[in-house]
Amino acid sequence: MNTKQCLSIDLPLRRNLTPIYVLSFTISILMAAASIAGILYRSVIYPTDELLQSFVPTDVTIICIGLPMLLGSIWLTWRGKLIGLLLWPGALFFVLYNYLAYVFAMPLNLAFLLHLALVGLSAYALIGLLASIDGKAVQQQLTGIVPERLAGGILTGLGFLFFLRAIGVLINALVSQTPIAETELAPNVSDFLTAPAWVLCGVLLWRRQELGYVTGLGLLFQGSSLFIGLIIFLLIQPILTTAAFSLVDIGVVFAMGLICFVPFALYARGVASGRSASCK
Repeated sequence: MNTKQCLSIDLPLRRNLTPIYVLSFTISILMAAASIAGILYRSVIYPTDELLQSFVPTDVTIICIGLPMLLGSIWLTWRGKLIGLLLWPGALFFVLYNYLAYVFAMPLNLAFLLHLALVGLSAYALIGLLASIDGKAVQQQLTGIVPERLAGGILTGLGFLFFLRAIGVLINALVSQTPIAETELAPNVSDFLTAPAWVLCGVLLWRRQELGYVTGLGLLFQGSSLFIGLIIFLLIQPILTTAAFSLVDIGVVFAMGLICFVPFALYARGVASGRSASCK
């Protein structure tokens, strides 16, 4: 098959993605608006020092990581790249994960409503996108050329760790009757709600099931981006707030991030090589 014919190969889809494109572009605009407002009007949107120190750097991180993730995935998919289609759910899950934390931490104001809208829209877009992908075709194309066991094991293990850590924090607070700060409660609630998806999809990928292949790359993408985002957060937090700089924390986060970086790179290489092989 020549190059021109190769580029015309359809993506493994069950339905047209136009509504998901429109919805994802809307999400990107709302993300940009929310983050820019949080940076420019920080004292109004984040009325306490704890909220300001946690979420102003997060707003910058979302602009640096979250927006490029989403727009880049959309662009690659529009170009007919399978890797873009499989990264796209991870980008939407990144949005869902982060704005769940905002919803559980923010006071009831206009910004809260915007964050709540982003949670609802990203969840709806994610479900619609997954329902639009032909899992059987993805499974047939990727079986044996991506690291199913490694990626599935990493996702399952990390999902269990995040889930158990969140439960531990919440139970400890209940037993000790010690109030948890909103900035600590919010990410733990977000982990509690989203980590089961890592476990489920990791197990499905380990067992070489359709949904595992469809979601595996995206979840590794999301996990890698969370670690990178946390490094950026730790770098810019001392600049934007009164928090102290800690090189040790950055080193620890980077070392932990390798757990996601390596299988993500191997999985992405497998997807790219599988697409190339199908064009020969």
